[in-house]
Amino acid sequence: MKILFVTASRIGDAVLSTGLLAYLAARYPAARFTVACGAAAADLFAAAPFVERVIPMVKRRRAGHWLDLWRQTVGHVWHMVVDLRGSALAYAVPTLRRRVVTSSWEPRHRVAHLSRVLGPEQQPLPPQLWTTAEQDRRAAGLVAEGGRVIAVGPGANWGAKQWPPDRFAAVVARLTAADGILPGARVAVFAAASERAAILPMIESVPVERRIDLVGAVDLATAAACLRRCDLYVGNDSGLMHIAAAVGIPTLGLFGPSSEVFYGPWGEQGASVRGPRSFEDICHAPDYDYRSQECMMLDLAVDKVVAAAERLWAGRG
Repeated sequence: MKILFVTASRIGDAVLSTGLLAYLAARYPAARFTVACGAAAADLFAAAPFVERVIPMVKRRRAGHWLDLWRQTVGHVWHMVVDLRGSALAYAVPTLRRRVVTSSWEPRHRVAHLSRVLGPEQQPLPPQLWTTAEQDRRAAGLVAEGGRVIAVGPGANWGAKQWPPDRFAAVVARLTAADGILPGARVAVFAAASERAAILPMIESVPVERRIDLVGAVDLATAAACLRRCDLYVGNDSGLMHIAAAVGIPTLGLFGPSSEVFYGPWGEQGASVRGPRSFEDICHAPDYDYRSQECMMLDLAVDKVVAAAERLWAGRG
């Protein structure tokens, strides 16, 4: 039994689809899965024991990446094709059953939206991530036992969603102070290598003896294994934020020009915080420019983020 699972190109959306994949694997234990996803997200699926093949989709002009995917999949008769991109692919390859997501602007979380591809009564399927034994061993070396660890994700895929690094530094200093919720905690900083220069003030604000610098140092699955060893995550709305929530640690997401209704950290251990303006206030403002890389979160105060982190920590499971 072969199932083709077509998911997102963006890391965050790919993470949010993993619960659906895990559900299908449990429902069809004899099935072998082929996962097609964006190249950036491919690491997230390679360690799943039921995944036979991962096809990274590298975007090409004139939708050439879809033609490439069709060529690689049309030669099989699939038991099921699950297409979370809403493309025509599920109708262009031989399959006994197909499930294709449809667009919706209903105010519900993306996890709930994706889960309902199986039917309108399907309950939300919480994300789940897989790691190999080698990735777990490497994470144990990078984030060793010995006291609390706060993980910080000061990057994002769009400059407008990046809260200033000096404010992250201020939050970390207060949370790890003698009277903070994680006194003396080590600080694990996660980001892409390309983001190092922008977030350097935040990195260097942490004393060397308490700093775990993982910027550009690990693949996504190893990052997930590292995050499992942390106690709290604070970061911008990003794929890394969704990975932190998926591994089950208390996760605080910082929001501005994106919607926590659709993309807040999923689960009882997740929380979101934003400034006084709603997503609609920001994106419907006369001066809004989706092409801008300037931060649109300057009205989010350090005090508010610290208070949100304290509430999350106090209510953790």
